Amino acid sequence: MKKVDHIGVAVNSLDEALPYYTETLGLPLLGIEEVESEQVKVAFLDAGNLKIELLEPMSEKSAIHTFLEKKGPGMHHIAFGVESIQTRLDDLKENGVRLLHEQPKTGAGGALVAFIHPKSSHGVLYELCEKQSEAKA
Repeated sequence: MKKVDHIGVAVNSLDEALPYYTETLGLPLLGIEEVESEQVKVAFLDAGNLKIELLEPMSEKSAIHTFLEKKGPGMHHIAFGVESIQTRLDDLKENGVRLLHEQPKTGAGGALVAFIHPKSSHGVLYELCEKQSEAKA
């Protein structure tokens, strides 16, 4: 794990949540995009040494919708930047770590992402995130 890349926060509405982050906290908005495969709309904010990723469900099929129904708005995951996501996933699996994804998927910004099951990480959902520009370097 190279660093904490971002912290994911589940919200009911980006329109309602963004003013708190941009106006009250003064965090610059880096961009908003839709990740169709996950049925989620995301906004990234610059928090200095890491990003905050706000996650709004686009449909009831979204895992974020399910999370919000069960737990309400709040911290969803911590994402670690990695250099070779598939190698890292293989190492974790070999060491008995339960994974939600054994193969990386395309996430926000075109990054390759995969999640570690919270039952293997003391109740915390961790995401591994390999930025495509880093993968080519």
